Amino acid sequence: MEQRFTTYSQYAISTNVSGIKDIEAETVNGISVQKIYFQPDVNLSLAISQIVAATNAIRALLPTGTQPPIVVQYSASAVPVLQIALSSDNLTQAQLYDYAIYRFRQLVAPIHGVTLPTPAGGKYGQFMVDIDQTKLLSKGLTPLQVVNAVNAQNLTLPGGDEKIGKTDYTVRTNAMPPTIEALNDIPVAYQNGATVFLRDIGHVRAGNMVQQNIVRVDGTGSVLLSIIKNGNASTLTVVNAVKHVLDVARAAAPPGMVIKSLFDQSVFVTSSVVSVLREGAIAAGLTAMMILLFLGSWRPTIVVMISIPLAMLASLVVLYFLGETINTMTLGGLALAVGILVDDSTVTIENTYRLLDEEKMPLPKATLHGAAEIAVPTLVSTLAISCVFTSVVFLEWPAKYLFTPLGLAVVFAMLASYGLSRTLTPITIGQILKGQFHNGTANSVPTPPPLVGEGRVGGLFARFTPRSSAVSSTCAKIMSGSSPYC
Repeated sequence: MEQRFTTYSQYAISTNVSGIKDIEAETVNGISVQKIYFQPDVNLSLAISQIVAATNAIRALLPTGTQPPIVVQYSASAVPVLQIALSSDNLTQAQLYDYAIYRFRQLVAPIHGVTLPTPAGGKYGQFMVDIDQTKLLSKGLTPLQVVNAVNAQNLTLPGGDEKIGKTDYTVRTNAMPPTIEALNDIPVAYQNGATVFLRDIGHVRAGNMVQQNIVRVDGTGSVLLSIIKNGNASTLTVVNAVKHVLDVARAAAPPGMVIKSLFDQSVFVTSSVVSVLREGAIAAGLTAMMILLFLGSWRPTIVVMISIPLAMLASLVVLYFLGETINTMTLGGLALAVGILVDDSTVTIENTYRLLDEEKMPLPKATLHGAAEIAVPTLVSTLAISCVFTSVVFLEWPAKYLFTPLGLAVVFAMLASYGLSRTLTPITIGQILKGQFHNGTANSVPTPPPLVGEGRVGGLFARFTPRSSAVSSTCAKIMSGSSPYC
C-alpha cells in the first residue's frame, strides 16, 4: 500500500497541484489517508479539482480495483453541529442504514450549508452468493467462473430502438434480474449438453458487508448521522432548518423507527450569544450611568445611548457585506467596543456644553463649533484605537480566522461612532437641548426640561441635577486646591 498507492499518489499530487505547503500520509491495510496543507493564498476550489484530476490520472498505474479517491475539505468550522440517531426494535441494521442513506439524507441534503458524511453504524446491504463447495467441485467449476458468470449476466446495456411501420419501439435487453430469486437462474456454464445454473451450485441471498463500526443508543443498535456546517452558513440557521426537517422525517418514518438528536451545537452557540448580548447590555447600562452621573442631565445620556446601537448596526452591515456572520467573536467584539463607542459623542457633547456655558454661544452655533473643534483630535484617537485591533489581520492560520471578525467588528463600530459624532450627535444635541437652553443661549442655571416634575422619573432627575452640580463643584475645588479638605 505505501509503495504503490501512497508514493504514486503523492508524486501525482505534488507535481500537478499548486500551492502545497505540506503533505502528511498515513497508510493502513487497504486505505491510504493523505492530508494536504496549502498556502494561505490558495484557491481551495481550484486545488481540490486539481487533486481529483491528479489522483484519477494516476489510477492507471495502480492495481486493478482501486477505488476513486474521496476528497474532503477540512476547516476549523467543519465540525458536526448536530448528530441524529435512527433506531428501531423491528427493523434490521441493514434496513436502518438503507433508510438513513437513501431516504433521510435526501430530506436533509437540500438545506443550505449542510454536508452529510456517510452514516456510522448499521450494515451496508449487498447480495451474497453462498457456494456449496461439494456441488461446485462436482460440476468441475471454480469460484472465479461463478464470479465472471454473475458479472456477465448482470449488466445494464442499451438495446436501441426498432421502427416498425410508423411506430418506433424501444428495445430493452433483459440483462438484469429484477429480483433476488431471479439471480439463482443465472447460467454459469454449459456442460455435457446441460446448462449449470447458479442455483445448482449455491444460493443467492440478501446480506451485508462486514460491519466496520457499531453505534448503540441506550443499548440499541442504531445508525448515526452527523450534520456538518460548511461555508459561511450560520450554525443556528442550519440546526433550525434540520430540526424542521426532523419533524417531517418522524411523520414519514416507518412504524417503530425512533429519530432523535444526540448532540446539538446550537445550544452552546445560543448560550454564548445570549451571554455576549447580556454583557453588552450591562456595559451599555453602566456607560449610561456614568454619563448621567458626570454630566448631570438625562438629555446628553439619551444622545450618547442613541449612537451606541447605530454604530453597532453600521458595523454589522459592513461585516455582512464582507461575508462575516453574527457569531460569538463578532458579538464579543461589539460588546468590547460598547465602552469605547461613547467617547466621540461624549466629547462632542461636553465641548458643546463648554461653549454654551463659558463662551455664551447660541445653541446652533455651539453645536456646530462643538463638533468642528474636536474633529481632528477625535479622529486621531479613533484611528489610534482602530490600529490596535486592525493588527489581527496579520495573524496566521486558525488564530487569524478566529480573531479577525472580532477586530473588524471593533474597527467598523469605532469608525461608525466617529461618523455619527460628526453628523447625528450635533443634530440631536440641537434638538434635545432646546428645552434646557432657552432663546438659544445658556442660562446661569439650566432650566428644568419639560418632563422634569412630571411623575416620579421627573422628580428623580430634578433632585439629581443639583446634587450632580454640587459634586462637580466640590471636585473642581479639590483639584484646584481651594477646598478646605485639601
